[in-house]
Amino acid sequence: MKKRWISPIILFLLALPIAAVAQEAQEAAPTGFLPTLDAVFTQVVAWMSAVLFFDFGLGIPLIVVWLISGAVYFTIRMGFINFRALKHAFFVIQGHYDDPAEAGEVSHFQALAAALSATVGLGNIAGVAIAVSIGGPGAMFWMTVAALFGMTSKFVECTLAQKYRIVLPDGRIAGGPMYYLSRGLAEKGMGQFGNIMASLFAILCIGAAFGGGNMFQANQSFVAVSGLFPALPNWLYGIALAFLVSLVIIGGIQRIGNVAGALVPAMCTIYVAASLWIILMNLPQIPAAFAQIFTEAFVPQAAYGGFIGVLVQGFRRSAFSNEAGLGSAAIAHAAARTEEPVREGIVALLEPFIDTVIICNMTALVVIITGEYANPNTAPGVETTAAAFASVISWFPTVLTLAVFLFAFSTMISWSYYGERSWTYLFGESSMIIYRVIYVVCVFLGTVINLGAILDFSDMMFFAMAFPNMLGGFLLADKVRADLDSYMLRLNSGEMPVYK
Repeated sequence: MKKRWISPIILFLLALPIAAVAQEAQEAAPTGFLPTLDAVFTQVVAWMSAVLFFDFGLGIPLIVVWLISGAVYFTIRMGFINFRALKHAFFVIQGHYDDPAEAGEVSHFQALAAALSATVGLGNIAGVAIAVSIGGPGAMFWMTVAALFGMTSKFVECTLAQKYRIVLPDGRIAGGPMYYLSRGLAEKGMGQFGNIMASLFAILCIGAAFGGGNMFQANQSFVAVSGLFPALPNWLYGIALAFLVSLVIIGGIQRIGNVAGALVPAMCTIYVAASLWIILMNLPQIPAAFAQIFTEAFVPQAAYGGFIGVLVQGFRRSAFSNEAGLGSAAIAHAAARTEEPVREGIVALLEPFIDTVIICNMTALVVIITGEYANPNTAPGVETTAAAFASVISWFPTVLTLAVFLFAFSTMISWSYYGERSWTYLFGESSMIIYRVIYVVCVFLGTVINLGAILDFSDMMFFAMAFPNMLGGFLLADKVRADLDSYMLRLNSGEMPVYK
């Protein structure tokens, strides 16, 4: 793979101010390793926040406008493929179009499971509770709207990931936004610009993998587990979790796909079944809960920061939960066994539907009908969701703890792959072991660093990925639409082979 000289330069420039604030934090921080570590991390986050984000006006961050405009544009440009291909997507993941002779490392279902294992996680449990607690019930309406449009963003980015992926000599797949930004934009005469955007995305993805895909998950899973085992030291939990993660990520995408293929259906079934039980037990309250969600989406209570505040909170948490428009899932879908890029894009559009439209709405209904979202004595996040379930099923927090652990674990193993592919894009396959060691160390760090800094860091890196990714989608949308028209023509005419 050719040397990418731009990557070390970008990393060096980013490291200069980080090193400066780290030195400042060390001088001002309390004595002791953990307090110093926390102070350094918090100041680094503060600097990055000032650099990466600014207010677009009227309280709307630029990133929210970027995600909304991209999702709406893609949905219209692709002829509402998020709705018209939904049925076909379920046929594909059942294996009807799986050809074992085609290049790839995992099946359509395993690619979907790996991507879902990264998205179906604490964003569904903690993120929804945070959105509803801060933005009110109306935030859930905007989370759902964002997810429906985001289905097309997922379709576009995952189609492009398949279209521009590279099959390595040993049969492994290298794909994702790094490759369609560099190779795709090169086809349009923007090769140098594409390389810069690809390197930028890779750097941000590595940061997101260490933050939201790793440390945030480790932190929140410890919060849940320590509720059952108060005497459990965070450092001991961090060591045990790091060991388990290392066992899986050594096997690469095939092992991750196998583990995710087993965990994701089981996790979703347990969590959805419990949510349905609470919803059915409170069936008379459901119409009022939906009315509250819809009403407060447009006429929110003043305490929630007005209409703009609720909308922003909904779109922000939706992106954090299902990652539509961020480009991360495209890395997993690039490894799917198929020669039809559009087919994998159609599979990918199921993710926001399953993750947000179904599972997040389950969580929202539970915390709303139980009233726990408005309880001032419960911290927003996992604790709110646990209290909501416990108010109806007294023993369920034990099961929820297991679900939180599994959700967090599955997210960490999938995000390890996303970060790994980005790392090897920048530094080559031979340096993969360095990334894996750092990733496992970050699992431990996530259990000992305060949540506020981790959440801010996660949001920044996640959302910043959308800038280069969505830009690539805008510039390459015509190629996706041409491939989509060809695919649908062959599908509807019966030309496409079916294997079972």
